[in-house]
Amino acid sequence: MKLQVHSIHFDADDKLIDFIQKKVDKLETFYDRMVDGEVFLRLNNEGIENKTVEIKVKVPGSQLFASEQARSFEEATDLATEALRTQLKKFKTKIRSGRV
Repeated sequence: MKLQVHSIHFDADDKLIDFIQKKVDKLETFYDRMVDGEVFLRLNNEGIENKTVEIKVKVPGSQLFASEQARSFEEATDLATEALRTQLKKFKTKIRSGRV
């Protein structure tokens, strides 16, 4: 899946971008018709959990979104992809029942 990664006010290294790409690609095992996605990485100034990851995934007829904060971008990515996995399962159930 085509994924755009935007790091706000800092430059993300290739290792982090590859990690995010692999995590988001794993979501295709739950729903293989995802069109594309965007990831926003932000550093917040306050608190220990100051790293925010926002993931937006486009699927036919809808858009799914998850935002998580954690101590590291990797941890926040894990949490956000887990939230998207749950959303994808619900979305798939709705499609099968004909409610979308």
